[in-house]
Amino acid sequence: MRIVVVGAGLGGVAAAVGLHRLGHEVTLFERDAELREAGTGIVVMPNGLRALDALGLAGDVRGHVLPAARAGLRDWRGRPLLVTDAVQAQQEIGTPAIIDRARLHRALRAPLPADLARTATPVERLEPDAAGVTVISDGNPVARADAVIAADGLGSKLRGQLFPGHPGLRRTGRMDLRGMLPRPPGLVTDLLASQLVDRRSGAMFGLFPVGENHLYWFTDSAQHGPPPGADEARRQMLSLMADWHPLVTSLIEATPPADIHVDPITRLAEPLPSFAAGRIALLGDAAHAMPPDLGQGASQAFEDAAALTRHLTGAEPADVAQRLLRYDAERRPRANRIMRAASRQSRLTCWTGVPAWIRDASLRAVPSRLATRQLAALWHAQ
Repeated sequence: MRIVVVGAGLGGVAAAVGLHRLGHEVTLFERDAELREAGTGIVVMPNGLRALDALGLAGDVRGHVLPAARAGLRDWRGRPLLVTDAVQAQQEIGTPAIIDRARLHRALRAPLPADLARTATPVERLEPDAAGVTVISDGNPVARADAVIAADGLGSKLRGQLFPGHPGLRRTGRMDLRGMLPRPPGLVTDLLASQLVDRRSGAMFGLFPVGENHLYWFTDSAQHGPPPGADEARRQMLSLMADWHPLVTSLIEATPPADIHVDPITRLAEPLPSFAAGRIALLGDAAHAMPPDLGQGASQAFEDAAALTRHLTGAEPADVAQRLLRYDAERRPRANRIMRAASRQSRLTCWTGVPAWIRDASLRAVPSRLATRQLAALWHAQ
């Protein structure tokens, strides 16, 4: 069966590899000039690792599992709010992996034959009919497919084509900075795998190890006006977090602006009515763009890829629409549930004033055992 995958991000590449291994005739279209991922670190939750296992793609990623640590939420000075025993959570449900995004992309695309990828080919629209789908790029047909997987990301054009009445994306009014740097020699800290929140400003800082030699950090803060460049955003964060735990500002200051990525935080304004329309299915951010607060973006895309591969096993062209409806029935309720949970978590961590003070006091009152169960439930993402 001829299958086109539009978009060579992490989820699109995983789906292309899975479908190719089934014996389908796969073509991967990417608008950029090469197959690559830019960025910093990325968290793959245990459920995402299980999806990669199902695709036969988890080998390299499982070499980067998070070392056992006490994880959780802390205040801006590093004092515990909701600190959990990650060792117990890992025993109950598994462990996340933290890996360099570019390395992960290389590992996922390695099994895909190079001649199946067509770069510098932006897909602008799809023309479905009863017998298949014509793929249009720069006004010209570039492929004919029995099924199309639209994995064209946050600002998906194909999502807008399939659901023209949908309101699309909505900015949350928050800004995300991400950076990665070599781990300072001799660094010993209990802040690894923690997120720090500030009830005064509603800002947040997270820190994770990437292997033995690097650290991945990120911030979440209010955005005023258009997104600034990396240098200006870095200055803003250093000013905003000047009285935070000293490690926070030292790590941000030590990260060159060229290694900092700045993005306005965006999510779908409302859930889609379906992840499938005839012979076309949506995957990843194109289907369920969510805030990053639960760290589930990539893992949900991998679950999409694994589910599509499973539902298209043994499929013939006449089966496609029905198979994709089964994919939608499996994935949409779960992904939308997690999307709503991520939005709730985003609102919770950016509270300020009296509501944030009550939040912090309530978190401190949660017993460690219960907090660990809550962490395990988050990693399982049921």
